[in-house]
Amino acid sequence: MFSEGMEFGFYDKAERKATEAHELYEDGQMSQALEELDSALEINPANSAWHFDKALALDSIHRFEEAITEYELALDLCQSDLEILNSLAVDYTRTGQYDRAIETFEYIERQDAEFEPAYCNRIIAYTEMGLHDRAEEMFYLAQQVNSGCALCYYNIGNSLFVRGQYKKAIGCWIKTAELESSHPQINYRIAQAYWYESDHVNARKHFLCELRCNPADLDVILDFGLFLLERGELEPAKEKFNRILEFEPSHAQAIFFLGEIALHDGDHERALDMYNSALRYDDTLAGPYYRLAQHALNQEKEQKARAYLLSELRNNSENAALLTSIGSMFLSMACCGKTDQGRRVPPPSHSASSDLDHAVHCLLKAVDFDPTRAHAYYFLGVASATRGDFADASEFFTHALELEKEHVPALQGLVKVRLYQGNYGQASRFLGQAWAIAPSDPQGKRLAWQIQCQRIYSWIQAAGKQLEPHLRRIQSRMPRRRGH
Repeated sequence: MFSEGMEFGFYDKAERKATEAHELYEDGQMSQALEELDSALEINPANSAWHFDKALALDSIHRFEEAITEYELALDLCQSDLEILNSLAVDYTRTGQYDRAIETFEYIERQDAEFEPAYCNRIIAYTEMGLHDRAEEMFYLAQQVNSGCALCYYNIGNSLFVRGQYKKAIGCWIKTAELESSHPQINYRIAQAYWYESDHVNARKHFLCELRCNPADLDVILDFGLFLLERGELEPAKEKFNRILEFEPSHAQAIFFLGEIALHDGDHERALDMYNSALRYDDTLAGPYYRLAQHALNQEKEQKARAYLLSELRNNSENAALLTSIGSMFLSMACCGKTDQGRRVPPPSHSASSDLDHAVHCLLKAVDFDPTRAHAYYFLGVASATRGDFADASEFFTHALELEKEHVPALQGLVKVRLYQGNYGQASRFLGQAWAIAPSDPQGKRLAWQIQCQRIYSWIQAAGKQLEPHLRRIQSRMPRRRGH
């Protein structure tokens, strides 16, 4: 009797720990909740529900790998629990284990074809895998089970947004808001879609609606600041970035964009201070090293600029515009350096080759992320011409023009290539096209002069070759001077 009472008290303590953990979880105190659950599980590790609760707590703080371990432990103790299986499959998706996620969702479907979350959550997995047809199939299957699921509309909206079908995504997300007005960040997502659709009035309306509901959501404030910055509303944008710093003084992105506004206003000293400050808080942030490199290059400090650009590259940016700009800067240093006196001189061959390699690397990455970026193809043409690969240069310039018909630098690049190849007719034709677009461009005048000089030089060479046999005949008929 005594030992049974002790055992009951022992497990009663574990129950109290689990109850306290639940209350702490509800209050958002995840670390303390996890401590109480660990204490409960030390006493009774065979409680499936507590392992499940611990996994949920780990999910809430984005410790998904650890959550998977707990879900799997819970599943070992309760193998037929569909909620555990569903949560486990969701975390497989979150960690990129798509095959295991799909396999688990399909297993749930075989156990209970009416369990709607197995279809709803599969929409996310297929969207992340790029299998959007399958995502839509899951949406329609889920609709047959529960036509009023707000999460289904939200998930298929994400699939449509990724595919650039912004109007359809907006329709789905508005339906989500109708079914569940408190759905997390739903007005934010609608605002983003309207922004991409260039409907700035509705984008602003939904940004403001989201901020009225969640005034401290830093992601929303940041994006709204970027929206305002893109619109040229600098003072309101500055206010948003400063508001972020009130909540989080070390927010590197907000600091960086305040630097961008200072740069726009011509306050270079403040801009540089902001860029350096942003890097102190996050040296992996895309942008600050690039801006510092621009400043160094303007100050003719190429070695310093090169170091900043290499630091920017180490951050593995996927921004095609930024990579194109970095590539153009490396290309500029590869083609011609500067002395301290400002006189243009060729750089040392080893640094030129290295800069050219870095330029090509950046530009190829840029077109990989954005194959429609004409400027990147133009600079690849310049890099190829610099290496003497005029056939490749011609292809890159031509492709730039296919993407952007009035790309004057690409037309001028083709002029130079045709000049090198001695095809003055085509060179003149491309120059004519460039001149029609930009008649006052001084580069066009220089190229016209080069074509004329090359034509005259070629004519003189050709004339010389034609006269050469006659000169030889005349020379052969002339009497030879006899010596004494």
